[in-house]
Amino acid sequence: MTIPNSEGFLSDASCLPCTPEEEKETVLSLIKEADANMKDGDLYCLVSFSWWMNWKTYVGFDISNTITKNGTHYNNRPGEIDNSKLILEETSNGPTLQRNLQEGSDYTLVPREVWIKLQEWYKGGPEIARKVISDEVRKTKVVEVYPLWLQLTDERNYSKTTIQISRKATVGELYRTVCSRCGIDEEKAELYDNYLSCRKKLENLDATLEDACLQLDQEILLAEKKSEWNPWPSSSSGMDSTGNSMAVIALEPPTSPISIAGGPSLSNGFSYKGCGANYLQPTSFGSPNRDRDLDRNLDDVYSLGLGSSHGGRKVDDRGLVGLHNLGNTCFMNSALQCLVHTPQLVDYFLKDYTEEINKDNPLGMQGELAMEFGDLLRKLWSGGHTPVAPRNFKAKLARFAPQFSGYNQHDSQELLAFLLDGLHEDLNRVKKKPYIEIGDSDGRPDELFAEECWRNHKARNDSIIVDVCQGQYKSTLVCPVCSKVSVTFDPFMYLSLPLPSTVTRSITVTIFSGYGDGLPMPFTVTVPKAGQAKDLINALATACCLKSSESLLLAEVYEHKIFRYYENPFEALLNTKDEDLIVAYRLPAGHEKLVRLEITHERADGSESEPQYTHYSRKLIGSPLVTCIPPDQTSRADVHAAVATVLKPFVRTKAYPTNGSSSDEKRATVSVDSGPSLDSIVLHDGEGGASTSNSMEIEQDQFMVDINLEEEMIDGPSGQEEEEKKGESSELKYPFILALTDDKGMGKKPMDPENNEKNLFDRGSRFVRLMMDWTQKEMDKYDVSYMDNLPEAFKAGYMSKKTRQEVVTLFSCLDAFLKEEPLGPDDMWYCPKCKEHRQATKKLDLWKLPEILVVHLKRFSYSRYMKNKLDTFVNFPIRNLDLSKYVTPAAACPNPLLYRYELYAVSNHYGGLGGGHYSAYAKVEDGWYDFDDSRVSSVSNEEDVRTSAAYVLFYRRVPLENCDLTVGCDSSPPSEIPIF
Repeated sequence: MTIPNSEGFLSDASCLPCTPEEEKETVLSLIKEADANMKDGDLYCLVSFSWWMNWKTYVGFDISNTITKNGTHYNNRPGEIDNSKLILEETSNGPTLQRNLQEGSDYTLVPREVWIKLQEWYKGGPEIARKVISDEVRKTKVVEVYPLWLQLTDERNYSKTTIQISRKATVGELYRTVCSRCGIDEEKAELYDNYLSCRKKLENLDATLEDACLQLDQEILLAEKKSEWNPWPSSSSGMDSTGNSMAVIALEPPTSPISIAGGPSLSNGFSYKGCGANYLQPTSFGSPNRDRDLDRNLDDVYSLGLGSSHGGRKVDDRGLVGLHNLGNTCFMNSALQCLVHTPQLVDYFLKDYTEEINKDNPLGMQGELAMEFGDLLRKLWSGGHTPVAPRNFKAKLARFAPQFSGYNQHDSQELLAFLLDGLHEDLNRVKKKPYIEIGDSDGRPDELFAEECWRNHKARNDSIIVDVCQGQYKSTLVCPVCSKVSVTFDPFMYLSLPLPSTVTRSITVTIFSGYGDGLPMPFTVTVPKAGQAKDLINALATACCLKSSESLLLAEVYEHKIFRYYENPFEALLNTKDEDLIVAYRLPAGHEKLVRLEITHERADGSESEPQYTHYSRKLIGSPLVTCIPPDQTSRADVHAAVATVLKPFVRTKAYPTNGSSSDEKRATVSVDSGPSLDSIVLHDGEGGASTSNSMEIEQDQFMVDINLEEEMIDGPSGQEEEEKKGESSELKYPFILALTDDKGMGKKPMDPENNEKNLFDRGSRFVRLMMDWTQKEMDKYDVSYMDNLPEAFKAGYMSKKTRQEVVTLFSCLDAFLKEEPLGPDDMWYCPKCKEHRQATKKLDLWKLPEILVVHLKRFSYSRYMKNKLDTFVNFPIRNLDLSKYVTPAAACPNPLLYRYELYAVSNHYGGLGGGHYSAYAKVEDGWYDFDDSRVSSVSNEEDVRTSAAYVLFYRRVPLENCDLTVGCDSSPPSEIPIF
């Protein structure tokens, strides 16, 4: 969170060590040195991304965000580093990270030397250090943010423990770690990979854990070696000691009730050697001939065309196999299901394609990616319904594409782009690519130049992927100065279409009154997606009818504390995530000149609720309250009066009697809850600068009498002697138990009951944090439920349908993609005629369409802070998509029916960015199916595949013989868009 003024609260150890400019130069120097000398084993630390961005703004990394309207710099110093949002739990091995963290939106990585400096300057934490490892494939260094966590079961006593180790460690190192932890000699230990209860001995001590396909959260077994003499016959004989046959029972794979990003299992790996038949032929799990059965089953598949029958028996379960979630791999499963249900790829990989493997292509993966994909496709099309764990494919993918390693959530479209390109290079029929100079049209007819460009492309790129998935578009650039026209024809693998959606978002904010004149009230307002904090404040001010004498203070609440204030009016709203809890406090205009009181609440976490039982732990409750008091009225009585005022709306109606009450009790009811009124504070600026005039006067004696009356009313009179004693005593009673504290709720300093000095805080303090300890008495009097259960900034339904105004069509997306527009200032074009870079206009046209058309709906918008998602519903055709009018030149098209397509697969993304989930729809023969990781279910109505979650669309060209000329082509948006 941001601390606008920490005077009076900073200890000597945490005083400002240097200027923002000095901090910036120090960090830059350390980062430059660390990056230049990076080596295996170096430590990098995770830092909360929101805190890091606040620090960058403070020191001037992002000048554009630090300039105010008056041209001055906005220099609020960040508070302590708070990495608590990154932590799942603290263990003896250090902090365990949340599973869905993303670099650049949740955390940033800094060298440990930088962390030491930041921690020295700002305190906070905790420290989360990770090691640098080598990526041998890409010849780079990477930080292993998520080390391998293995669940170890010791079969000697069936105890369980967790092993944290680098995936680059060897199996031998794993043996040493386990033996040291469990107290067993290495010579006597045996380790087994036990994924999905499929036991496989780890024998290659030199193999890395990554090569051994051990993955996050998977189970391994420790067993003690048996002596060589074995009184039992070999289990391979299939007989027990009496000579009877032994029955081998196939057990269902264990599942976990916990899921990552919607996945059904946290397991992440499966080796098909030794137990693969369980996944392909459940009835032959214990059969010694299961490998032969598997080969025969695959041979049957190879002999079948897609949608054919075998021996008069319709094989209707082929292709209806799910994929296990290996830990945040729903994005991969979604992409794979779309590809393995592409008819041309199914036909290709079910046949013998080994002759086209290109192991010498420097741009490929030595054919390994294609072979692994082919093996996976064959398993999915071999029959049966038992889910397959794509463990080997995941390991191969991580090897050749480190960006997809680990267990972060990724983008299914980005994976699709990599897979299509990788499969193409692995299957490229061109063994040696010729050098071809790329030229311009130089006025030649488009038809001739386009054909030349396609021939040149095919001379270097020729594969099954190019055959069915690649098309060609025309790109026209026009110089704005000399009108030079440049035409090129480029291949494309997919179309990334922008969504001409609204550029706004809805944010819900709960507004609290700092005056004590009303209960908290949530307001949902609409603001620009790329807006700033001031836009949100203005929208809220209108929604809640804010007075001209009032202002709003925005804040984010996390775990019953204020995590940060939105004190920079120019802070980008892209920093605010849908799941954040946002509040606003109504305060006087110019409240910055007053003392801000931030009140956090706690109570005993146990059977005892009174604060004197200090051995009981305390827990935070409710939401913080914020109010203000004048700088010259900061006595203990003033503070209690302010707290009583802001709590007034939460008083339960039964706290005071309404009928038959004495006049004194009624007077006490009114007086006790009326502390200092913010309405009477008037702040204005004079000509000579800012000045404060306040007409608020607190009747101190009356306030103390009212407090005593409150105590008497709640606790009851104690008799004549007690009243006389009170009258004679000068000791004053206060209704609340308050303590000064810091932003962590630590280091609480009780407010001395005997101290009623005029200035309770250090002179000049403008920000004071209080911790209020709630006893049962306060819980009975005030209803704290109004402070709980704050609404999230945005809460969307899992499959929310959009309103009529927000619905767009696939054709409007195509129009936006193909429209002429100027290049951005960072994407200037070098004009060969002007000999300078120009901001030319660019126009795209579709020229050649492929058999398989992949359409990517650009739902994610990116910024330097984070990426956001557009959940706009897109109305896309399922049948008879006619693109003839979008192809240039339409007159030269030999047959317009070549541009008619039908949908056969969809990659879906549900939810937000942090906890989103991927699934897929695919058409198998004549029916649609929902592939949700390991679960496969039929879709009763094909219209159900058209949802607002659609992310990547897969279309196939309709064969001419299947074209229904009596059905109108869906080539333009309907006059009235239907709502689905």
